[in-house]
Amino acid sequence: MRTEQNLTRLDRVFARLDREPERPAHIDVPRMSRHRVALFSATLAFYLAIVWLVVTTSWLVRLDWQVMFFRPYQQWSEIHWFVDYYVVLGQRGPTAVMICAWLGWRSWRQHTLRPLLTLGASLLLLNITVGAAKIGMGRLGPHYATTIGSNEMGLGGDIFPSGHTANAVVTWGILAYLASTPRARRWLSALSAVTSLGVGLATVYLGTHWLSDVVLGWAAGLLILLALPWCEPLIARTEAWIFTLRDRRRARRAGTTPAPAPVPVAVPLKQRSPAGRQDETATAAREAAVRPSRAPVYLAPGPHTARGERASITPVGSRRPTHADRLPHGPNAPTTPAGRPLTGG
Repeated sequence: MRTEQNLTRLDRVFARLDREPERPAHIDVPRMSRHRVALFSATLAFYLAIVWLVVTTSWLVRLDWQVMFFRPYQQWSEIHWFVDYYVVLGQRGPTAVMICAWLGWRSWRQHTLRPLLTLGASLLLLNITVGAAKIGMGRLGPHYATTIGSNEMGLGGDIFPSGHTANAVVTWGILAYLASTPRARRWLSALSAVTSLGVGLATVYLGTHWLSDVVLGWAAGLLILLALPWCEPLIARTEAWIFTLRDRRRARRAGTTPAPAPVPVAVPLKQRSPAGRQDETATAAREAAVRPSRAPVYLAPGPHTARGERASITPVGSRRPTHADRLPHGPNAPTTPAGRPLTGG
């Protein structure tokens, strides 16, 4: 019984790996609800507050310097090797390849391009928003700081907000955004939150980012995830456009290759009849081309003469054909010498 249970679970795993016959109709597409709009507004206000606190060199900048002077990589040097590997979960290249492979399999299995297009839209928003903020504020990192206690803004740096942190929030959070069930969405949301939190703290541990960089990176990634429902109509139109191009290409390929079936006679556009008559005409032509010509069943085999060449015959008496093997019955029937009528058989 234990072997049967293991085989059943294995069969379920392989069944999940098979491609579905058609696109599922129950794909849940998140919408921009009031709750999501409220979260987006609150996160945007928090984002602007962090930027304002850093620009004005407030207590947050002093906290950044205190954490930097604490030097976590020296206080807990025994975990340095682990943090070096863990921070890779926030790098753009490796994470994008892993997530793209997973979402590509989902796209192939469900006959839809939405997972890959959603990932592309999120990474595009990430590059535009976070990249513009980095270049616009130009903050230097802890290793390149010039003046103790300053905010290091406008000096040509590119670490504010943290790209590792924002990338971890987006790439791992997109799995929760595209989850099929509410339970999977909750678990993946918790997993992505823990992963992005760990990546942000890892950059602070290594001394590559200020603490405020990481906090702003969390907010920047969360803003992108919350704004994705606004991109869903564009994603749907892009998917339909790609599928239309694919169908046209397939039709063009099918048109260039010779078809094995007989091609029906083309009807010019000006002489084309209505839809119903056109279908009947095409069907009759196709059947006439395939079916061999033969005489109707009510005509006798052999050559036939025209109606004008036939001799006129006036029917006289009975139309029943005569039979040579049969003899007439009745008073006029021939008799034998014994006086009895002669009958056949």
